[in-house]
Amino acid sequence: MKNSLKNRMNIKQEIIEIVRSELINLGSEERQLQTKRFFREKIDCYGITNPKTHALSKEIFQQIKHLSKDDVFDFCTTLWESGFLEESIIACNWSYKFHKQYVPSDFEQMEYWIQECINNWASCDTLCNHNVGSFIEMYPEYINQLKTFTQSENRWVKRAAAVSLIVPARKGMFLNDIFEIALLMLTDKDDMVQKGYGWMLKEASKAHQEEVFDFVIEHKAIMPRTALRYAIEKMPPALRELAMSK
Repeated sequence: MKNSLKNRMNIKQEIIEIVRSELINLGSEERQLQTKRFFREKIDCYGITNPKTHALSKEIFQQIKHLSKDDVFDFCTTLWESGFLEESIIACNWSYKFHKQYVPSDFEQMEYWIQECINNWASCDTLCNHNVGSFIEMYPEYINQLKTFTQSENRWVKRAAAVSLIVPARKGMFLNDIFEIALLMLTDKDDMVQKGYGWMLKEASKAHQEEVFDFVIEHKAIMPRTALRYAIEKMPPALRELAMSK
């Protein structure tokens, strides 16, 4: 047992070192500056394009694909805890590789990443759109957990409540829950939260245009204009004009 644990720890250390060494080699100061311009908050990054980050993620995953989901999730937590943008994206990719094997207890791990590790919109959206969204489709009872996120003081946790439903919303799913989450954050003053639930409503409008339009009209007097504009972005011009009118 002790030897087995030691071997797993050695593999983990080796893989994490490979990831970070490759990220350093691929990164550049020029790209770091370019990347940081997309964020208002201070972020740590190596300065690598998204395509190169995804390619590296896929390449290194071949060395650990034989490991268990729990072992890979452990690797992902170490990457998340670094605070570096590219490491969080790799962690999202690796944990999503197991999305067909998700079980209810995995939500606790995802919740930790959301509450303790996310520090920017890109990491938030990547994790929540794909990993958490897939989990919610499999276990819709956990939407209630997303609703508790709306009461957090952490802007990324609140944004996660909405953007976790982006892909399900696009499929026409969970409309009543989407409206409830939007209502819980309707007057939030944080524009990243406003954009998050506005985006969720926009995706829901693709399958439920009339219902989303009615929701916007009902609440437009108090809905921040940022959220409103996001919500109606894909609607016909006449509906957008009506929704934006005073």
